[in-house]
Amino acid sequence: MSRIIRPLVTALASLVLAAGLSGCGALRSDGNPTESAAASGSAAIPVGSSSHTVEVGGVTRSYLVYRPARLDAPAPLVMMLHGGFGSATQAERSYGWDAEADAQHFVVVYPDGQGRAWNVGGGCCGTPGRAGVDDVAFLQAVLAQVKATLSIDASRVFATGISNGGMMAYRLACDTDAVAAIAPDSATLLGDCPSPHPVSVIAIHGTADRNIPYDGGEGSGVARIDGPSIPSVNRLWRTADSCDPPSSTVSGDVTSSIAACPGSRAVELITIAGAGHQWPGSTQGRQGADPPYPGLDATSAIWTFFAAHPAT
Repeated sequence: MSRIIRPLVTALASLVLAAGLSGCGALRSDGNPTESAAASGSAAIPVGSSSHTVEVGGVTRSYLVYRPARLDAPAPLVMMLHGGFGSATQAERSYGWDAEADAQHFVVVYPDGQGRAWNVGGGCCGTPGRAGVDDVAFLQAVLAQVKATLSIDASRVFATGISNGGMMAYRLACDTDAVAAIAPDSATLLGDCPSPHPVSVIAIHGTADRNIPYDGGEGSGVARIDGPSIPSVNRLWRTADSCDPPSSTVSGDVTSSIAACPGSRAVELITIAGAGHQWPGSTQGRQGADPPYPGLDATSAIWTFFAAHPAT
C-alpha cells in the first residue's frame, strides 16, 4: 500500500509546486497581480538573488530581486535602477546594495530597462524614449508583484538610480505616489513634472560631470542630455515639499545641503567637487567611465537617508 501512496503524494506535491510557480508572474490587465500570484506566498522569492518576469502592455519584462537571509516583516524595499547601457545584473554587481540589504534587512529590486535604457520624458532615453515605452507602469507592476509575494512595508518603499536610472527615479516620483523617497545619483529631471508628489529626496552629483552637467545644459554623453541645473531640480522638490530654507555643511570635497520639510520629509543635495559621472564608493565602471569618488559611500548614505524618511 505504501508503494502506491508514496508516488501519489509525490505527484500531488509536484502539481502544487508547479501551480505556485506558474502564479508567480501573473498579472491582471490592470497591472495588479492575479489571485494566484498573491497566493503563491513568500516562497516565490527565495533567499538570495532570483530572476522574475512580469507582463506589461503585452510585453514580458524582467527584473531581479535580492532577499537577504534575515528579513523584517513587513520589510522595506529599495528599487535600484541601472543607468543607460547598464542592466539589472550590472547594477546588482556594481553598487553594493545586496551587502547593504544583508546588513539592514530589506529587499532590493533591480528592474531591467528595455534596450538598457529608460523612458524618463523629454524624448530620453534610447529606444524606450523614442518608442514611448511606459516604464512607470512597468515599475508599478514590479512593485505590485513583489508586494504580492513578500510582506512589504508600504510606507518604506524607495527608489534610487544612476544617470538614466536616477532620472527614472525622478519620473516615478513625478507621476506616482509609489515611493516614500528617491535618491537620484548623477541624474537630472527631464520632461514635465507639473505636480510632483511630496517625497523625500537625496540627490548626489559631481561638479565635473560631463554627461549631465551640474550647472545644466547639454552633456557630452551619447544621449546628449540637455537638462536644468542640479541645484534648480533640488529647489523644485523643496518647493513641492514646502521645505524650510536649506542648511549646508562642508567636509573636504563634499557639500551637503539639506532642508527639513513638513511630514518629516527632507530634501538633500550632496555636491562633490571635482567628481564626474559616477556612483561614489562603487566599483570601477566600464572602460573609460569616470572613476568613482572614494570619499563617500553613496549606498550607505542613501540607505541612512531612506531609513530616516518613511512615508507619513
